[in-house]
Amino acid sequence: MTMKNILAVFLGGAIGTLLRYWVTLGTADFVFPVGTLLVNFVGSFLLGTFTGWIIQRKVKEYMKVGFGTGLCGGFTTMSTLAADVFLLEEQSTMFTVSIYLFSSIAGGLLFAFLGLLLGHSARRLV
Repeated sequence: MTMKNILAVFLGGAIGTLLRYWVTLGTADFVFPVGTLLVNFVGSFLLGTFTGWIIQRKVKEYMKVGFGTGLCGGFTTMSTLAADVFLLEEQSTMFTVSIYLFSSIAGGLLFAFLGLLLGHSARRLV
């Protein structure tokens, strides 16, 4: 672990966290946790795209960890997903909670896969 990697994760995480905060503010009026879904879907897509693009490329380690662990890790949020589940359970039905959990997990996987496909395609073009 180098200082350059640590700084890259720190800066990426700060940027990702600020972006998530702005998305959360913009979606605060919704009863359903749209903001959490949005950041997790977009973050999964971005990380999938980046992963597909960097495979077999010589990308510096600090760039990998800065974007992946830092920015995408700071942007996406598993802890808020868990908190949203408990809040929804109190305010809604188990059906709504189940739909939210299923769409979060399945959507995250789908967007990561689509991002991976895009990253592979972009890698061939560049």
